[in-house]
Amino acid sequence: MKKAWFSVGQILFTLVVVAIAAFVLWRLVDYYMYAPWTRDGHVRADVVQVAPDVGGLIVKVNVIDSQPVSAGQVLFVIDQARYELALRQAQATALQRHATLDQARREDARNRTLGDLVAREVTEESQSRVQTAEAALADANVAIDTAKLNLQRTTVVSPVDGYLNDRAPRTGEYVSSGRSVLSVVDLHSFRVDGYFEETKLHGIDIGQPVDIKIMGEAKMLHGHVQSIVAGIEDRDRVQGSNLLPNVNPAFSWVRLAQRIPVRIALDEVPADFRMIAGRTATVSVRDLAPLGKSNTAASADGASGGVAASGASAVAPVSAVGVSPVSGVGSGTATASAPGASQ
Repeated sequence: MKKAWFSVGQILFTLVVVAIAAFVLWRLVDYYMYAPWTRDGHVRADVVQVAPDVGGLIVKVNVIDSQPVSAGQVLFVIDQARYELALRQAQATALQRHATLDQARREDARNRTLGDLVAREVTEESQSRVQTAEAALADANVAIDTAKLNLQRTTVVSPVDGYLNDRAPRTGEYVSSGRSVLSVVDLHSFRVDGYFEETKLHGIDIGQPVDIKIMGEAKMLHGHVQSIVAGIEDRDRVQGSNLLPNVNPAFSWVRLAQRIPVRIALDEVPADFRMIAGRTATVSVRDLAPLGKSNTAASADGASGGVAASGASAVAPVSAVGVSPVSGVGSGTATASAPGASQ
């Protein structure tokens, strides 16, 4: 009898291996094509540009490059001599106009006392001079307040808690009014922006827990989905010269999925974690807890006097965190924004 090429056992083994390989391949395709995760994530923070409200020479600088600062801390001082002189001039003008007002009031009082001995026209003119002098004095007082404000604005302070950029101003530099001199990274605004392919948005909802892996860091961060952008730029459509839409007619067989920014609020950051705006992150969105499990946990919290969370809000959103790009992270509050890379 001729020997079979394959035994039944070999055929079954081959089928099992093929089935396992197909399952693994399906899982890989599902994970890389449809699972809500992306390598295109970045740490972001609000950067506040500091511009003096008045111009002049910098006479004193109290900070150095990349220094941590607190809100209200003096950053630098602009030469005050010119603004002190402007204040003195405004005060002198106010004194002069006050004297003019006193004289006008005395004349008006005297004319009123004389009664019919003074022509009605003269009385009206004296009253008008009083009103004019009062308006002039009020204008002089405004000039004083403006001069005081300008003098006060020669001392430039930090608007937020945070960290300076890597180039603080230098003594002797001239700064112009309204022109940014330095910037401060807001300590309480650190967040992560993930740029997800549009094919993966079906698995992302507000409040979902998120795992964040910062490149070069061993520790995993955790957060939750805070917001999903409502619109992105359509690069295939522009406005023509006649205000009609001008749509690019080119179409390629391979269509790349658009990237949709998703803002991730950080729930907790380890104290020794180095948080720096611009760092690259891998963002993975986890499924919410099942509805029944959430309700059970909520009932348990209610029995112990806690505040219960229900269904889709099983993850209690944390408004933000304060983080330290130099020495670590502190407690506080935060938010989110950024550009993209490729997954």
